[in-house]
Amino acid sequence: MRASSPAVPNDPRHAAPAASPDGYMEAVGDVAFRLDPSGLIHHASQRAQRTFGAQTLAGAVLTTLAVDVDQAALRNALVDAGTASDPILVEVRLRCAGKDVWFELRIGLLAGSHELLAVGRDMSAQRATEQRLRHMATHDALTELPNRLLLSDRIRMVIASARRSGQGFCVATIGLDGFKKVNDGLGHPVGDAVLRQAASRLRKTLRDSDTLARVGGDEFVAVLPGTFTPDQIKLVSGRLLAALQSPFEVDGHTVYLGASVGVSIYPDHAEDEIRLIALADAAMGRAKETGKGRAVVYSVRENGMPQHDISLEAAMFQAVREGEFLLYYQPIVSSRTRQIEGFETLMRWKHPTLGMVPPVRFIPIAETNGLINLLGAWALKAALVQLRQFEEVAKRDLYISVNISPRQFRNDRFLNVLDDALDFSGAPGDKLVLEITEGTLMVDPVHAEAILTKMAERNARIAIDDFGTGYSSLAYLKRFPISVLKIDRAFIKDLPASTKDAAICNAVLDLAKHLDLSVVAEGVETEEQLTYVESRGCDYVQGYLTGKPMPAHVAMAALKENLYTELLPDELRAGLT
Repeated sequence: MRASSPAVPNDPRHAAPAASPDGYMEAVGDVAFRLDPSGLIHHASQRAQRTFGAQTLAGAVLTTLAVDVDQAALRNALVDAGTASDPILVEVRLRCAGKDVWFELRIGLLAGSHELLAVGRDMSAQRATEQRLRHMATHDALTELPNRLLLSDRIRMVIASARRSGQGFCVATIGLDGFKKVNDGLGHPVGDAVLRQAASRLRKTLRDSDTLARVGGDEFVAVLPGTFTPDQIKLVSGRLLAALQSPFEVDGHTVYLGASVGVSIYPDHAEDEIRLIALADAAMGRAKETGKGRAVVYSVRENGMPQHDISLEAAMFQAVREGEFLLYYQPIVSSRTRQIEGFETLMRWKHPTLGMVPPVRFIPIAETNGLINLLGAWALKAALVQLRQFEEVAKRDLYISVNISPRQFRNDRFLNVLDDALDFSGAPGDKLVLEITEGTLMVDPVHAEAILTKMAERNARIAIDDFGTGYSSLAYLKRFPISVLKIDRAFIKDLPASTKDAAICNAVLDLAKHLDLSVVAEGVETEEQLTYVESRGCDYVQGYLTGKPMPAHVAMAALKENLYTELLPDELRAGLT
């Protein structure tokens, strides 16, 4: 009786059968080779011969089929496979009919033989997919430029090179001027086309050694190795500005934009990638504030001290998770009756080790990294819920005033956030005052008018905060649906002695009277200041005289115990108590 042939194993990674190995090779892998321990090919599968475009591969050495840089790895795998009990896995590029193709080779001893069996799988599709995924993770989908992740890596590389060479470099942030009008007026497809054209123009302006990345909606960042002198920066920034001055032609539309550029220099201004970008962005903001269409190099004198603290930013995200942010409430009081009419909501951060972190430290960081949208939405909802509790204690109607940051106001979802807060709290819109600075409104008046109108449709009142310290454009008082002006404390602190401050306050109060606007005087700290603004017709006051910012439970105690009646004349105090 003839002995049966050994069973063919299901997994080609295991040793091949002793019987008919060449027939087995035709059924496994994309390519298969029978080799001697040195790598000399004794037999190659027909698929392998077609793949390599050869009538026969017998007699060739397998390592010579690999590209030069992969030959050593393949040679080592052959040596290891001759003594290993399990197959050896190696990935190499093989020269196949004029092109290099990635293969995964499994090399092991043939059963009962000193020969090796190498079975290969074509990895081209998998490698291409991995490459696409890596590209997607590091590049902007719209422009194909590097994104913020790859930009940080490139800057770190340039920093390392600059430290070795002792030669500086600069980072330039480029922001399109007036890009929002394109999306609003012509639609996002046209806006996307403009961004692609802008990216192409900027890329052509730069050298191959430079890096250009897209980091935001209409913002780009260029890293310029070896560019750090004033003349070099002036030349490059001039080219960047010129590249975006020509009109953009998209789908029959002619779009004129221009750009503003901000520049920071290594190591003069900063020595890490985050601060270099932050300072360049601050300089670009300065360029936009001072006329647009120009380039500004960062200056501590003009831009102020850097406000971005990386460690503090990391702590802020932790603080959100741990619930360390609090809301304080400062009373807004009737100047005539001294009765609390409402509260301004102020955000505070109680850090476990730093204590109370001043808003001037964390608000600019939150505005930069976008955390202000999350914090602002929470503050709006929590303040409206708190208002209900204030009214229950006071037994009368009150209102709550909430500050809206520039980034919140520009956010496309702001109206949804407002609706969610009103729906969640059940508070009517007319009990909410939204405080917005002059500068926020004047950055894009068309957008501001549209948003303010929708806010007014929800019966929310609009207050101009710190009136007189920003653009002070009187035109928007007529154009926008504004209900309240808040006179900045800078015009109150020297009253009544300062004739100039008195003239400004009188003018604002007279203007508000004729436009039927309410006025709140901020920073009232003395009885003389309160008496002065009340005598000139100011409706409300806010300041340390009538109440510092306080936690909610203290504010409720103030309402319940009527702490402010002690400031009233006897006849009024008797009437209120």
